[in-house]
Amino acid sequence: MSAAPARSRTPLRAAAALTAAALSATLLAGCGGDGKDASAGPDKPVDITFWGWAKGTKQVVDAFNASHKDVRVRYEEIPSGAAGGYAKLSNAAKAGNAPDVFNVEYPQLPDFVSQGAVADISEYVDAGLKAKYLPQAVQLTTLGGATYALPLDAAPQVFYYRKDLFAKAGITAAPTTWAEFRADAVKLKQAQPGSRIATFFPDDPTTFEAMAWQAGAQWFGTSGDTWQVGLTGAETNKAADYWQKMIDDDLVRVEPSFSQQWTASLQKGGTAGYLGASWGGGVLKGTLPEEQAGKWAVAPLPAWNGAASGMLGGSTFAVSKDSDKVKAAVEFAAWATTTAEGIQARISSGDSSTYPADPDLVPVAAKAFKAEFYGGQDVYAVYEGAAATIGQKWTWGPAMGVTNTTLKDSFGKLADHSGTISQALAAAQKDTVAELKNRGLKVSAR
Repeated sequence: MSAAPARSRTPLRAAAALTAAALSATLLAGCGGDGKDASAGPDKPVDITFWGWAKGTKQVVDAFNASHKDVRVRYEEIPSGAAGGYAKLSNAAKAGNAPDVFNVEYPQLPDFVSQGAVADISEYVDAGLKAKYLPQAVQLTTLGGATYALPLDAAPQVFYYRKDLFAKAGITAAPTTWAEFRADAVKLKQAQPGSRIATFFPDDPTTFEAMAWQAGAQWFGTSGDTWQVGLTGAETNKAADYWQKMIDDDLVRVEPSFSQQWTASLQKGGTAGYLGASWGGGVLKGTLPEEQAGKWAVAPLPAWNGAASGMLGGSTFAVSKDSDKVKAAVEFAAWATTTAEGIQARISSGDSSTYPADPDLVPVAAKAFKAEFYGGQDVYAVYEGAAATIGQKWTWGPAMGVTNTTLKDSFGKLADHSGTISQALAAAQKDTVAELKNRGLKVSAR
C-alpha cells in the first residue's frame, strides 16, 4: 500500500465553491438547530436517529454505540436514495419528522439544501476536522461558504475487468486510454462474439456524469447571484460522441445497472468489464460466483489526456434542519468518517470497499478489505491513485433530481437506437434551466 497523499492546505478552488449570493434564496431555509442538544438528563445519553442504507452501516452504528456513553444512535435502514430513500427523506423533512442525521450522496446534497432540509453545521466543523478530508470532498459539501455535511467516502471511477477473457482475446494489459479501450472492445468482440467490454447504464446518469467530469466538463457554476448551466459543452460532447459510437457499433451493452440481465451477463462471461466506482469492488465481490475469484483485476480509468477521474456517487452525513441535537449528530458523523474504528466496522460487513474521504484511513480500509477475489491485488492502491486525480472544478446543481430524471428517461431510448446521448443532454439542459427558473433562481445557459 503506498502512502496516503498529502493533504491539501490550500483554499478550495473558487470556481468550485458556490457563492453565497447564488444560493441565498434557498440556503437560508436550510439553517436549522439552535446549537442545543436535547437530552433526558445529565445521566442519560443524547438519543439521535439516523437513516442510511450503505453496506456496513449497521456495524458502524453498533461500534459507535458500544464505545460511546454520551450519545446513542438509533438506526433505521431505508431504501437506497435512488430506490425511494430520497423521497422518504424529503417527505419526512416536509412533515417535520426527519431523522437527526442521514446519508445523502454528493449529487443530491445541494438539492436537499435548497429544499431547506439540511442544517448548516459550520459551527461544529473546525479547520482541523475539515483538513482531515480530501479537498475534493470538502468542496462538494461546502455550499455558499457554509458546511452542510461531512464526507464519508470519495468514489473515484476505475475499471474492473476479467483478466482471463482479456487474455483469450490477446489483450495483455488493461487499456490506459479511451482509444485503447475501444480497440480492446473490438478485439474482445472479434475473439468472443458474445462478449462485450463493458455496459452503458441507461438508468444511472451518474455513470455518464462521472465520464463528463473526467473529460473536464463543468455542468454547473455560479456568477454573482446567477446559476450557470451547461450540459452540452465541448468536453461533455467529447464523452457523449465517444459513447454514442461505442453503442452504435455494438461494442458495449446497454442494460440497467445491477439488473438481473447485467448480473447474469457478468456471471456468464458475456460482459468482461465494469466501469464502476471504488465501492464497486465490494459490489462485484458480493455479486459474482466464487469460481470467478482471482479472475478479476482493477485498473485506473482509461484517460483522454493524462490521468484523471470523476466521482461516481459517494456519500455524506447531513444533519436535519429540524434536529435539536446537532452537536451529537456531528459527533457521530465525525467518528464514522475519521476514525479507524468507524471504517473498520463498515468494511467488516464483508462486501464493502469504501474508499475513505479521510486519506489517513486508506491503509486501515485496505487492511480490512479481503482482496482474494482480485487475486490479492492491492486494489486500494488503484483507488488511491484515482482519488488523487479527481477533478476539482466539478459542481453539482441544486436540482439534480430533475436533471437525472430527464437523462434517465432519454437514455432509455438508447437501447433501440430511437434516441442519442446528445439529445438526452439537450433535453436535460432545457428541463434543468426551466426547473431552476421555476424555483425562483436566476439562471443562464452556457
